[in-house]
Amino acid sequence: MKCGYLSQYFERVAVKSLVDVEAGGRSNQHEFNGVGILKKLFGTQTGKKRIGARFVYLNDESMVADDGTLTWYDSRENIPGRSEWRLYYTSNDVTGIMRKDDTLFICLRADGTVLVIIAQNGTTIENQLKWLFDIRDDILDRFRVKEDFELDKSKVLFTSRLILEQIGVESLEDTDNCLEEMLERFGGSFPSTKEFSAFAREMAGPVSPVEEPDETLLLWVEREEALFRTLEKHIISERLKKGFIEYGEVDVDGFVKFSLSVQNRRKSRVGQALENHIEAIFLENRILYDRTPVTENKSKPDFILPGIAAYQDPFFPEENLTMLGVKSTCKDRWRQVLDEADRIEKKHLLTLEAAISENQTDAMQKRKLQLVLPLELHETYHERQRRWLYSVKDFIREVKEKQEKEEHVKRIQNKRGL
Repeated sequence: MKCGYLSQYFERVAVKSLVDVEAGGRSNQHEFNGVGILKKLFGTQTGKKRIGARFVYLNDESMVADDGTLTWYDSRENIPGRSEWRLYYTSNDVTGIMRKDDTLFICLRADGTVLVIIAQNGTTIENQLKWLFDIRDDILDRFRVKEDFELDKSKVLFTSRLILEQIGVESLEDTDNCLEEMLERFGGSFPSTKEFSAFAREMAGPVSPVEEPDETLLLWVEREEALFRTLEKHIISERLKKGFIEYGEVDVDGFVKFSLSVQNRRKSRVGQALENHIEAIFLENRILYDRTPVTENKSKPDFILPGIAAYQDPFFPEENLTMLGVKSTCKDRWRQVLDEADRIEKKHLLTLEAAISENQTDAMQKRKLQLVLPLELHETYHERQRRWLYSVKDFIREVKEKQEKEEHVKRIQNKRGL
């Protein structure tokens, strides 16, 4: 993405909260209210303007998408000085489930198409979309139109891309991102995730993993993502050029298998890459750890600090043990880490998920799970949440204090011959 700016994807975005008479499941009106400001999106033509649109409904568990039609017209066109613009929508799978207080986003894309997004009220994805489009006003009884994307400050590129993909917008990548060097080094195929993460850190330039671990982590993650997408695009293009013909017949199964392999690689790689970069930061900060050790019930937490030997030692103080789960995105999946290390009451979870809902973070606090995010992502959360969040630097500081405390105890014991 170009500095996180959205102008390459959207011309304008209009946002409002739905009221009863607009919500599809409870309304025969099939119109959105207060639409005069939408002239900025659709203009002021004569007669009815019918607009094909992609409708998407999102909550934190699922997505529903369907095609539909918007009709934009002046219902008082024949009455001079009495304009009354209306935006009518046809029924579809999305409009049938949207409800009062859900947030509506009408997005005029840079290619002239329209994307209508409805985000369920109170969800993480609703918060994320408001952050993405820089909608800070919680009072959305009427449409607010956002059109000055070039003036928006840069956003976290990796996080922005994840949100865009959730609404069906493929992010644009740099077409000349070290491709020749990667082809020479990796021979036109994907290396191991660990090898590729190391390459990304090498290509990221000067960093400060000790002084600025938050900035370093984001730089490494974003650099790897850009490099991976560049290499992936090349490899997929080469495979598609060969086609999917087997013995003169279209190889549907081969195409499906290849498509699934692309999706599965994307999903599995990003979490492993994040773990790789966290591990590199631990090494630079001389943090003791074990990665994916086995604890109770064959669980494999991402990191146990200072290590599994200390965890299994009944005499090692429990307050000096730390468990860190790592998930690039979490939503409801954060509960998976709660049972991965029984000896550790307060667990930590590092994520790159922006703007998690207050309901979710309240539940985390209740279950004694501490959320850790790169500092730049803290701004996507509400003020009350920010007071509780850890940065990567906060986490490292806490772990170092535990490690130094334990080393101090050991030195005293050695002096006493214990």
